[in-house]
Amino acid sequence: MSSEHAAQAIRDAGVCDGLDTVVNELLATVRLVDHHVHGVVSERVDDATLADMLIESDRRSATRAAGFDTQVWHAVRRWCAPQIRAPAHAAAEDYLVARRAYERLIPIGRLLLSRAGFERVIVETGFQGGRVTSPAATGEMAGCPASRVVRLEAIAERLVYELADPLTWPDAFRAAVAAELAGADPAVGFKTILAYRGGFDRDLARPADEAVASAAVRWAAEVHAGATARLTDEALLRFGIWTAIDTGRPLQVHTGFGDPDLDLHRADPLLLTDFIRATEERAPVMLLHTYPFHRHAGYLAQMFPHVYFDVGEAVHYTGAASEVVVRESMELTPFTKLLFSSDAWGAPELHLLGSWLFRRAMSRVLGDWVARGDWSRADADRVVRLVAAENARRVYRLPA
Repeated sequence: MSSEHAAQAIRDAGVCDGLDTVVNELLATVRLVDHHVHGVVSERVDDATLADMLIESDRRSATRAAGFDTQVWHAVRRWCAPQIRAPAHAAAEDYLVARRAYERLIPIGRLLLSRAGFERVIVETGFQGGRVTSPAATGEMAGCPASRVVRLEAIAERLVYELADPLTWPDAFRAAVAAELAGADPAVGFKTILAYRGGFDRDLARPADEAVASAAVRWAAEVHAGATARLTDEALLRFGIWTAIDTGRPLQVHTGFGDPDLDLHRADPLLLTDFIRATEERAPVMLLHTYPFHRHAGYLAQMFPHVYFDVGEAVHYTGAASEVVVRESMELTPFTKLLFSSDAWGAPELHLLGSWLFRRAMSRVLGDWVARGDWSRADADRVVRLVAAENARRVYRLPA
């Protein structure tokens, strides 16, 4: 689907309904760079698996306890149902029936991603990458180019099996990171899931190579004795982050809301303040998703020149309430520092909702400011274009 067809789908659905019609049209037509997203599940999924994908918890018991009574399910019924020829607000059970029927006609992923209105998707494959489409295939579904970011912990968890002598870890890991930036499909940045591997309330100073090599020897011995290759060693985690910083490319850091594998109070980006001070003038630090700490992230983005952030998955998980999250994300942050991401994974409904609910929220927030005379339409136009795509193009050095 062309960009005009995507814009028409957005118009037809009535996504952008703010107080200013010019702002609404801009947000219906502007194409988004999704600076952190994942692929679409490759196989057809049963109802229970889809329900699991529409909740952040990794416990099926949590899915059953929530049922269909979540903001994201209400949003799916409102916005995704009409795209598969079901009534808006169809009962969840009826949506699932319609989805199964439509999937036999056309893959749901191609349908929904092509209507999201993406200019480019920057895809991270570190989470269950084998279950979802590759960056290239995800971009093909969305009708746009794709780039990739690389999860540092995934590099380490591959290298621990491949490296013959773990004492050579420092140079080997540096070489592996450098290799990701070379070749026909170079990465445009890196990501860390430090939040899931113990949190931010620790010393994040650069470790010495000798300490890193010793840690690699210990970890390799554990893995080769049968332990799961899950990187939790503090020295190796810190080394990975600093190796990425040394490349000068953007480092994405998951912060805030996530599955129960993290302790939320240890994922507050304010805990990264010393690390942020230490990395100034070295590389952009991208605070991913940030909810419920998005106001904290906005503060950090204002205080430090190399800090950027988004509200990512909070948009689709808060559904009809996402306008509040987007509005709060725009309180302190300079608008040159705010980016769009969906953090959608697996279910293509999340890719569509990430885009459409963000557009809807922006149309209401900016339309309100324009209607009240606080902003001009030119102000709104500039900020929409910055947040939608221009900031991501600049920071990730994307082609025009």
